[in-house]
Amino acid sequence: MTKIKKQKERISNGVKKILLGNEAIVQGALEAGVDFVSAYPGTPSSEVGIIFGKIAKKHGVYFEFSTNEKVALEAAVGASFSGLKCLVVMKNFGLNVASDALLPFVYTGTKGPTVIIVADDPSCWSSGQSEENSRAFAYLAHIPILEPSDAQEAKDFVKLGFKISEKFNIPVIVRTTTRIAHQKMPVEIGKTKKSNFAGKFVKDVKRFVTMPPRVLEMKEELLEKIEKIRDFAEKDKASRIGGKGKLGIITSGISYLYVMEVLKEMKMDLPVLKLAFFYPLPEKRIKNFIKGLKKVLIVEELEPFLEKEVNALTKEVNPGLQVLGKDVLPEVRELNTEKVGAAIAKLSGKKYRVSKHSSLEVPKRFPRLCPDCSYWFIFSSIKKVAPKGTIFGGDIGCYMLAGFPPHNIQDYLSCMGSSIGIAHGIKKSSGQKLITLIGDSTFFHSGIPALINTVFNKSNPLIIVMDNRITAMTGHQTNPGVGETGMGEITEEIKIDEVAKACGVKNIKVIDPINIKEFQSAIKGFLNKKEVSVIVARRMCSYWAKRLKRRK
Repeated sequence: MTKIKKQKERISNGVKKILLGNEAIVQGALEAGVDFVSAYPGTPSSEVGIIFGKIAKKHGVYFEFSTNEKVALEAAVGASFSGLKCLVVMKNFGLNVASDALLPFVYTGTKGPTVIIVADDPSCWSSGQSEENSRAFAYLAHIPILEPSDAQEAKDFVKLGFKISEKFNIPVIVRTTTRIAHQKMPVEIGKTKKSNFAGKFVKDVKRFVTMPPRVLEMKEELLEKIEKIRDFAEKDKASRIGGKGKLGIITSGISYLYVMEVLKEMKMDLPVLKLAFFYPLPEKRIKNFIKGLKKVLIVEELEPFLEKEVNALTKEVNPGLQVLGKDVLPEVRELNTEKVGAAIAKLSGKKYRVSKHSSLEVPKRFPRLCPDCSYWFIFSSIKKVAPKGTIFGGDIGCYMLAGFPPHNIQDYLSCMGSSIGIAHGIKKSSGQKLITLIGDSTFFHSGIPALINTVFNKSNPLIIVMDNRITAMTGHQTNPGVGETGMGEITEEIKIDEVAKACGVKNIKVIDPINIKEFQSAIKGFLNKKEVSVIVARRMCSYWAKRLKRRK
């Protein structure tokens, strides 16, 4: 029997299964016996929440799409304090939102083990805010971070994260990237554990309350934990060393796959140290690796965090070692085999054959809305009736495409919910007309505090809430305005116009934007009001409507 036939047989027999990285994360959590899962959808992490929404009840797991990432983490903190095993899922910008809850959680520690999935997006394939590198949070929060390099490790590292969290009573981040979340490979499938879901909160003020002077003792305890975890990392088999020679490579995550592919193509057997732990780093292992080297190449995406750490360690064990990284590799955009191959060729003196296809220029085209999307009506109406010089605010969602042709109505774009907050600042600074757009899920995520601030501090932007009845951009997840939970249970439908009214907004209209005359009339009238105005443009996402029809 050929090797390929054997592999297919193993997959069909259930020993291995071809999984996305995000699917492997779900599998790892189920094998670890997860009880409580909370998430806010954000590509490239979205599939994790979508899958749990479909299978949670079957496995006895509680799952929710939370209002935002901070709330998702806080919900998991409560479940952890009650002894449950928790998984929290978000993309990199969500970690910014959750950081207010993250730092004290690392201080208090866990009662039920907790793993936080954070998906970064080098090259900003699905991100419009920044090319954020979440590894920096390791230094800010003193939280362990594991970096899988493929789907198999995505599953294994989730289980390892729960093991570390349980052993040391500390939350653990598993950091993925787009290329890990969305790659496919055969993954070994183990037995899943059905959740018992029997939590109990036992009062312990010394453990769960972060107040001085106790909080300072907590920090000391945290730093002691980190050193114990460092010792654990030194012995862990997830990090690997191989090869021979005086030119070595230190790498982690997806960069490891690029390195190994290049070395195979170049027929080279260089020493390679593949790190599983980004923080705390196994410093002894790194020192032993670099002792006999003349040059070491640090292959990592984005900021040179590893490079700086290795540079500091060389002074102790190999002062003459030449450490190379961002002087031969870019700090912007994700890596690939061509970039890594060119760097290794430069240092080794060997040639690396670049693919003839790598220099081909792909014709560029702008992303477009779905042909029957209601936003076509909204954007065209705004353009038709807005006076010349009107400022147009943008936010995070499908309507970001307003900034591209043929619409060209987006003068600023920052982060979730910021369309309203920035609009208020502009209106308080100038007398210019301003229309800002925000989606339904984004409104619930972080638009409400900004709306309250706008009312409270008396400015008058026109806010158009694009209520398409679902969280569309990240894969049609539910939100508080839908009337259905992430597990498909019927719940209270929170109406955006009623929330706006409760926040003190007096000028409110709910309009189907396909009623063009009514919609345009409302824009004209509200633009001249002295108080903040809200139009809820309510029409179901056309793609979601088709999916619902097929489902029925």
